[in-house]
Amino acid sequence: MTIPEHLQHLVRSDEPLAPLVWLGIGGPAHFFAEPVDPDQFAGVIKWAAENGLPTRVLGSGSNVLVRESGFDGLVVSLGAAATSVLSIDGERLTAGAGGKLSHAVVKAIGGSLGGLEHLVGIPGTIGAAVVGNVSSGGRDIGSVVERVRVMLPDGTIKQIEQDEVGFTHRKTSLDGMTIVEVDFKLEPGDPVALTKRLQKLWIARNSSRPTDFDRIAMPFIDPDSLSARELIQNVGLAGIREGAASLDSAQPHYLVAHEGATSDQCLKLIERVREQVLLQTGIDLQLNLQIW
Repeated sequence: MTIPEHLQHLVRSDEPLAPLVWLGIGGPAHFFAEPVDPDQFAGVIKWAAENGLPTRVLGSGSNVLVRESGFDGLVVSLGAAATSVLSIDGERLTAGAGGKLSHAVVKAIGGSLGGLEHLVGIPGTIGAAVVGNVSSGGRDIGSVVERVRVMLPDGTIKQIEQDEVGFTHRKTSLDGMTIVEVDFKLEPGDPVALTKRLQKLWIARNSSRPTDFDRIAMPFIDPDSLSARELIQNVGLAGIREGAASLDSAQPHYLVAHEGATSDQCLKLIERVREQVLLQTGIDLQLNLQIW
């Protein structure tokens, strides 16, 4: 497929994806674009739709596992500044989908606004966090979302109000949509108190992450009853290994990709864990990872 002339400066072919995802695994994207303004974003999305190209949006890559065959479509990176803007107007924080969730938390507290601080330390971008309705401490991100703006295949923007998103436990109706921007409705708070709470939560969250490995990801969603970490520990699967892929022995809700790990090894390990947890507890662990 030929890249049209007006997009040739923007769309690249056979772009390696492994360096862009936390697990460091996977082949190239057939086409790859990193738009730097809304018009470019709309242009590549429209071109992909008109040519029947499957499209994936890449944020920080913290929850993506790419197969060695790569992705036979268009990958749009939201790493550019134009898709990561954070701004405050009164009690509303508006965040570009490519902005990091951790940055949004800090921005809110800097503006004396509470409601996001419990999510500190959760990796990933705003767009991915909202699509997956991430949660911590019994509160999900959907509770403070006011509205979401998504890009349709023709490049136009549609606004979806909070009650239309369909927020449930770690799920929304936004899966497969291209999020552009999110409005959060937050609450005024004392910045000193918010900062102290943020620091305590940050310390607690960091203590639950493996410190000896760089290539990690959380493969499972915590079910309603117990955390994935507790379930895996209870069934004796901490540290389980498949080739060069393993679960961390101390923090088994993390998948570790050691040197030489492949996507097949990761997927086999994930399936072994799901089978054993289901067999011993009756709980069907759902995937947090996107498999490309």
